[in-house]
Amino acid sequence: MIQELQNRCALQEQQIAELMAKLSWYEEQFRLSQKRRFGRISEQSDQYQLQIFNEAEALAKPSEPEPELEKITYRRRKQKGKRDAELKDLPEENIEYRLAAEEQVCPNCGEALHEMSTRTRREIKIIPAQALVVNHISYVYACRRCEREGISTPIITAPMPEPPLPGSLASPSAIAHIMTGKYVDGLPLYRQEKSLSRLGIALSRQTMANWMMKPSELWFEPLYGRLHELLQKRDVLHGDETTLQVLHEEAREATSKSYMWLYRTGREEPAIVLYDYQTTRAGKHPLRFLSGFKGYLHVDGYAGYNGLPGITLVGCWAHARRQFDEALKALPKDKQNADVAARHGLVFCNRLFALERELKGVSDEERYRERLKRGRPIIDEFKAWLDYQRPRVLPKSAFGQAIGYCLNQWDKLVAYLADGRLELDNNRAERSIKPFVIGRKGWLFSNTPRGARASAVIYSIVETAKENGLNPFTYLVHLFERLPNIDVTDRDALDELLPWSPSLPAGCRIRKAGEQKPAS
Repeated sequence: MIQELQNRCALQEQQIAELMAKLSWYEEQFRLSQKRRFGRISEQSDQYQLQIFNEAEALAKPSEPEPELEKITYRRRKQKGKRDAELKDLPEENIEYRLAAEEQVCPNCGEALHEMSTRTRREIKIIPAQALVVNHISYVYACRRCEREGISTPIITAPMPEPPLPGSLASPSAIAHIMTGKYVDGLPLYRQEKSLSRLGIALSRQTMANWMMKPSELWFEPLYGRLHELLQKRDVLHGDETTLQVLHEEAREATSKSYMWLYRTGREEPAIVLYDYQTTRAGKHPLRFLSGFKGYLHVDGYAGYNGLPGITLVGCWAHARRQFDEALKALPKDKQNADVAARHGLVFCNRLFALERELKGVSDEERYRERLKRGRPIIDEFKAWLDYQRPRVLPKSAFGQAIGYCLNQWDKLVAYLADGRLELDNNRAERSIKPFVIGRKGWLFSNTPRGARASAVIYSIVETAKENGLNPFTYLVHLFERLPNIDVTDRDALDELLPWSPSLPAGCRIRKAGEQKPAS
């Protein structure tokens, strides 16, 4: 009987320990859920709060007197000329106010007044979008002498540029305006339909949808293909993916998840940003898209990128850092500021990011040397700390998952040390995919795979233009004016229209502050 009771107690103690572990995990998940719903999204850390190595105690000298404190007051001064610099590129309109002739009399002596000086008030005037009908009239010529005396009369027609959509009312500026609204400003077509109707323009969303898809297929697909060729010739790329809902996919339910994959270049210019619509998240899609690429690919921890031939995967330290940040947020409030193990992991990551900030402006060669000299010891120390912590934490806890993520991704995380061109994180890809994610919140889904493909191509052209300092609207207008009038199978002709081409009109570029306006 005593042995049975002891066995029962041991079993109950084991069950209690398992239940307490589960309860602790559920409490962590609840706190994380509350943080995600109501807390700050920022992962910034207080650098003073993270000083866990006791430098202050080690360097303190109690025998020395305290220094005198001096109170310093800062006064923020308004920068002179800032407003003039902001307005210098806008056209100006002058409205003058003068006294009537009978009022230009001195109230004291009755003599005539003269203009002594002026007072100026400046304001910005907004002119809403306007629409007008443009009639392209091509004159036809004939020879009167041949009409009278000849057997045949030659007929010569003045050349007229080809439209972006034959048989349509769509002009380059109209298509560019709607594309910019949807793919740059995130305005769904139904909102643009209402906005245009207030200007007296009757344009249905179905017509606008056709104006998006048809020009993309006719003119942007060749340009997209050329950008794809150039992307594959680079040595360093970034990749990411996000979900997309397409309602009418063959043999799939409307609620099925599709994916928009993103591939872009790294530090080296000119920048290329390409989107690729696919029905699944399978690894065959990056394998196909990157079939001609050999080099480094920055990714997150998703296993779908594993096994790409000739490609070295580079992990993201921002994801690793985020794991420890969430492990801290999962703790009870009274422990979040304590010297817990999760804070140590966060500090290791912060030290690597601090080093990268120091090396931001140096050459690739110097960055490579400094990483090996100063960053490698931090990484080795971090690895030893991870190996020590792993058997001492619950694998399913938030802290245990942070430890497991770093160790499982270790080869990818340390791969950035191999080349100074590589980056510590994959934030470059995440920043590039964000415009699509924000736009998706407005238009919610694509109706057909054809529309999803068109969106991928248009986002690619627009985001690549933005990355190269172009005004998306003026660049799109230029493309729709030129592409219908060139041979789109000619690489040289396409290269003249790439976002970094020196042959682009100056109006396509966004001038930086202080940059002079080009001479006309």
